[in-house]
Amino acid sequence: MAEILHHPASYKDPSGFIFQWNGKYYRQVNQHFSEDYETLMHSGLYTALIQKKLLIPHTELTENISGAPTCYKTLLPQQLSFISYIYEWGFEQIRDAALLTLSILKISIEHGMILKDATPFNVQFNDGKPVFIDTLSFEKYDEKKPWVAYRQFCECFLFPLYLDHYLQVDIQKILSNYLDGIPVAITAKLLPGKSRFNLGVWLHVFLQNYVKKDAAAEIKKQLNYSRQKLLNLVTHLESIITKLKPATSRASVWDNYYNETILSQDYLEEKKKIFYSFINTIAYNTALDAGANNGYFSKILSQNGAHITAIDYDVKCIDNLYVEIKKDNIKNILPLCIDITNPSAGVGFQNKERLSFADRFRSELVIALAVVHHLVLGKNIPLPDIASFLASLCAQKLIVEFVPVNDTKAQLLIQNKSQYHVYDENQFEKYFAEWFIIENKKQIPSSERILYLMQKK
Repeated sequence: MAEILHHPASYKDPSGFIFQWNGKYYRQVNQHFSEDYETLMHSGLYTALIQKKLLIPHTELTENISGAPTCYKTLLPQQLSFISYIYEWGFEQIRDAALLTLSILKISIEHGMILKDATPFNVQFNDGKPVFIDTLSFEKYDEKKPWVAYRQFCECFLFPLYLDHYLQVDIQKILSNYLDGIPVAITAKLLPGKSRFNLGVWLHVFLQNYVKKDAAAEIKKQLNYSRQKLLNLVTHLESIITKLKPATSRASVWDNYYNETILSQDYLEEKKKIFYSFINTIAYNTALDAGANNGYFSKILSQNGAHITAIDYDVKCIDNLYVEIKKDNIKNILPLCIDITNPSAGVGFQNKERLSFADRFRSELVIALAVVHHLVLGKNIPLPDIASFLASLCAQKLIVEFVPVNDTKAQLLIQNKSQYHVYDENQFEKYFAEWFIIENKKQIPSSERILYLMQKK
């Protein structure tokens, strides 16, 4: 019998857990949660959320796969192709995940249930939209009690959005260090003085911070709660989050890459022709666009229906791409804020609770266009290391662009440098040949740049 692997991120909730068996992920519902689970399934809530495509569907199994005596049900959820985390999302994705959580909360209340937690790790992006994945987050609603996950929602969703909005900084690095959300005390210290004049900030940040935990418990005893008051709170949070905007003055290096900073439109057209000639000869169901910029080539890759992951360190690029795929209803591109030189690490308990990007990701096809010279000349990463890194992400094919040192854009990278790693066409082919077979190479007309099509060894 195949080994049952308990998922390292699924240990906090006594209601059940996620495990892997025979290459698929399952969810066990424990006896402890049986009553709430049956309420979810028979109250009409599960059906309503599935019909609205807000929750991933599951199939109930009769077999107790884990063999645990605490097992009540074993569920086979819809399998997701990739798991991403909030610190890899742009502002717009975080906002949509927050609004999804509030929408599910409102629908739950209508069916006599409530969300007992509000963590972004309960949300994933599938078919271009956020979807809730935790079937065990629902419990019976007691109108006399407050929403227990209110503070968690604020620290995980509202506060990061506020900080991004007011401080005009990328929030992803901060979120990667505060996995349980950014504490209210930290948020209150970071927000500028002008934010105090905003009613939402005053109520949800500064008032929470002023009320100490001991006092908060006493206040809760004195307050009268009701269904309508909770719905009013949710509506207020929705109104705040909908109106928040990402930092308009955020600096971006690459968001206009294919409009202004490329060599020329002729270069782009010729590059696109060669690119099409390569991808038309191969089959792929998954692809990674490493250094995607505004997603120009991601959108080309997506035309065959394959699942495309588009990564870039420029948050504004990722935000713009996400807004575009929403507008055009492109369901098979997942934009993520990933810095190739510093991708998401393994974090959490034993550094396994949230796996590193490299541990989570493999793709049949990887493309790295106008990227390698930035890594070698701009970041001083040796060619052998770049080749091995791309090989680690690639299962079959690689399309990679070589930009010579005498290229005008490459010269900008070394204009203030006295030394850099050896970097030429021969070295490029030598080190990539350790991992790949070069199947095709074509020089892009009107430039000295070269596109390669390679097969993983």
